[in-house]
Amino acid sequence: MEPPVNIASLDPANRPTATRRIDFRPGQDMYWEIVRNGQDTDGEVLEVNSWLGPHSPSPPVHVHDNAEDSFEIVEGRLDVKLDGTWRTYGPGERAAAAPGVRHTLRNTHDEPVRFINCHRPAADYEAFFRDMASLTSTGKMGAGTPHSPRQAIYAAMLFKAHPTAIRTSRLQRFAFASLSGLGRMLGMSL
Repeated sequence: MEPPVNIASLDPANRPTATRRIDFRPGQDMYWEIVRNGQDTDGEVLEVNSWLGPHSPSPPVHVHDNAEDSFEIVEGRLDVKLDGTWRTYGPGERAAAAPGVRHTLRNTHDEPVRFINCHRPAADYEAFFRDMASLTSTGKMGAGTPHSPRQAIYAAMLFKAHPTAIRTSRLQRFAFASLSGLGRMLGMSL
């Protein structure tokens, strides 16, 4: 079996047409519709219409060193944690994590939430989230923190494949490199 192709790294003339939908289900109750991506905006922004199901856990708190990550609520309520403080945002409200700010999000409510999520600049985020969706939609990863050694290996391989998407500590980089190597030895791939 051929290794997967990171379409974001291909020359645009040779890039296959990709769907504008990124579906993380069933592993994570979330899907996205891309409004504008790096290709559309010359790298300025990845803008997606996001849908997150009720009672969806948060991914681990994380940092984007060189990008703003913003959430504009369209319908429902979204809990966003910025620099250690949780706040619930409703329709018409916007939360933004500036570059370098620790953040995460979740939906603790009984109804789904729709929001516009922007990563500015677009960088490698579309490819990162497409790979993540491939893992969650096939059950190789779940929502939130990995719940098994196999999920941890896949998460490590994801972060190793996209080193600029999310800031990791030196210890995490070492662990990800080790787990990624183990995954390759076991024949695992993204």
